[in-house]
Amino acid sequence: MVDKTFKGTITAKGTKIAVLSKGTSDDYISLTDIAKYKNVEEPFIVVNNWMRVRNTIEYLGIWEKLNNAEFKPIEFDRFLHEAGANAFTLSPTKWVTATNALGIIVKAGRGGGVYAHKDIAFKFASWISAEFELYIIKDYQRLKADENSRISLDWNVKRILAKVNYRIHTDAIRDNLIPPELTPRQRSFIYADEADLLNTALFGMTAAEWRKDNVDKKGNIRDYATIEQLLVLANLENVNALYINNGMPQSERLLELNRLARSQMAALLSYSSVKKLKVLDEKAKLSKILADKENTDNQV
Repeated sequence: MVDKTFKGTITAKGTKIAVLSKGTSDDYISLTDIAKYKNVEEPFIVVNNWMRVRNTIEYLGIWEKLNNAEFKPIEFDRFLHEAGANAFTLSPTKWVTATNALGIIVKAGRGGGVYAHKDIAFKFASWISAEFELYIIKDYQRLKADENSRISLDWNVKRILAKVNYRIHTDAIRDNLIPPELTPRQRSFIYADEADLLNTALFGMTAAEWRKDNVDKKGNIRDYATIEQLLVLANLENVNALYINNGMPQSERLLELNRLARSQMAALLSYSSVKKLKVLDEKAKLSKILADKENTDNQV
């Protein structure tokens, strides 16, 4: 089963529909919730009836061939050949197990049910009702707009925090740790070494160690830091600059910075002032909604 995390909920004509996500462009929408629009008591029957339709199987097979290198076409051909017979049945679990499909997933437990990639989910919704599909697409676009607002806000907050105390820190390194006769390349090693000192104190690993454990991710360790971690990092830069100016050895600085990082993280997680950053997220959402409404009004 492909691992997915809860992303949010969209609403179409009073029906709440869960959305899971593996990434910003890889969303899975609950077929079970969509089916409740047609049959609240037994939505799985609606899903199973849709899956036994020949056109549905053709569509699912084409999607898998385009997106899934591990898809089993022989099993797909068998289902396609049997489709249309009175005795033919096909459940999501049977489809996934037999063909190694990725477009549909079945989750057990709380929040479980049948989920499908958004391409497939929209197809299912159109089978139920073209009008219902349009409502789903509209609110899904709203969910994506909210997500983009959060990404934009997060990027700007991180960009601003990254600049805090940066010059103080690098100036202290330049004035106290870098002999004037070193080449630019040699100087860069010292700057990188001090940056990794802060990484180790805060994250417990160097940038190289993080990259080794996260080969599938872009960027660096600080790109994936929380707002709280970035606030602490800004403070550590300032404190480390003070330690450097006072001539404290690096080994002692590491211990002190780690102690400071742990105590500040514990405090920040309970400070109401840090939570104000979350309010900015809500304001960004509201601004986006108002801007979209204004654009719509202008088009009318």
